[in-house]
Amino acid sequence: MSRPVIVITGGHGALGSAVAKAAGEAGWTVAVIDHARQETQGADMTLSGVDLTEPGQAQQAIQAVAEQLGRIDALLNIAGGFVWQTTEDGDPAAWGRMYALNVTTALNASRAALPMLKQATDGRIVNVGAAGAQKAAAGMGAYAASKAGVHRLTESLAEELKETSVTVNAVLPSIIDTPANRADMGEANADKWVKTADLAAVMLFLASPAARAITGA
Repeated sequence: MSRPVIVITGGHGALGSAVAKAAGEAGWTVAVIDHARQETQGADMTLSGVDLTEPGQAQQAIQAVAEQLGRIDALLNIAGGFVWQTTEDGDPAAWGRMYALNVTTALNASRAALPMLKQATDGRIVNVGAAGAQKAAAGMGAYAASKAGVHRLTESLAEELKETSVTVNAVLPSIIDTPANRADMGEANADKWVKTADLAAVMLFLASPAARAITGA
């Protein structure tokens, strides 16, 4: 039997790269989809220059993975974006941009992958929400609203798929320890932030057969 296939969107970023590396080490066949054009360590297949906010491009990318690797067992929706700005002084267009990057990418990738995931013995979708979407801080309106959308998408899709073998869950990290966050926020409290390797381990557990009893969480 071939190795299970995991698709990671946003796989070129700090978290996506950590998940791809850990997945490869855990025995997954790893396919990475990203808008950026570069390679990801540990990936067996890389699709770059893909705009997942466009349903057609998402469909083409997922179909290419299915055709080349023969199956899709798990989809990890890591693609997304962040902005900090106050409601009064910020750019109103940021609200639509955050929705597109965080919700629409997950929606399009999930819709495209569902036919293959339903064929898997243990189909999995794992989304990246945010702790800040449960209690938004100042300047976090656009970002938190979009991540709240990810939470509701996760819950709704889990209900729609509860009679299938596909589970849908989300992780809700606080601040992730990435080079970008250290550059923007300083390193004074970085030792308390969520490490990408630790978050990757949680996401891969949710993508595993062992997590079959968890959905909509």
